[in-house]
Amino acid sequence: MWQLHQFPLCPFSRKLRLLLSEKGVAYELWRENPWEGRDEFLALNPAGRTPVLHNPDKGMTLLDSRAICEYFEETVEKSPMINGTSSNRAEIRRLVALFDENFFSDVTGPLLHERMKKRLIYRQPPDSRVLREAMKLAHGHLDYIDYLIDHRPWLAGAQMSLADLTAAAQISVADYLGGIDWSGHEQSRGWYSVFKSRPSFRPLLSERMEVIQPPSHYADVNA
Repeated sequence: MWQLHQFPLCPFSRKLRLLLSEKGVAYELWRENPWEGRDEFLALNPAGRTPVLHNPDKGMTLLDSRAICEYFEETVEKSPMINGTSSNRAEIRRLVALFDENFFSDVTGPLLHERMKKRLIYRQPPDSRVLREAMKLAHGHLDYIDYLIDHRPWLAGAQMSLADLTAAAQISVADYLGGIDWSGHEQSRGWYSVFKSRPSFRPLLSERMEVIQPPSHYADVNA
């Protein structure tokens, strides 16, 4: 069976968990704190990053969330997530890159550093200026999601795709860390609430970090 080495608030791990669940791929969760640098984990991925998908029976290890998602798109026919015409597939990949790179750099990454790493690893208080800037940039990204939902049923087109899973994974971590202000973003909130009610998303909403608790609305599918 596949073993998914992941960290609960890693958005790239969350994206992969959503994809595997939507496709019905069985896997075991293995908790990994990347900052600990365990020898066994570094043997699987010398870069020390999550997620890592390992199958000891097949002697196979897959690295990088986008590469792993592409692998299962090619090998599992159920619930295709890079779908449609060639131009639509290009649009899906564009949005995946946008949320994996820009949203993470602007919003999720700074929130993780200030509200998780500083507390758990460095024992330092967060920088309020960095938090305000991340929340400001989050509004810009939600504005873009509002625009997309105004023109499409899903972010990349007529069907749910890897673009939606990627965006929802990033937003879920930012929301857990209190970095999302949903006011004025009814389209984004409606789209996200659909995800929160999906079976694949429920395990994410039920998990809690040891000393970091989410806001009260985090697991409410109607919020």
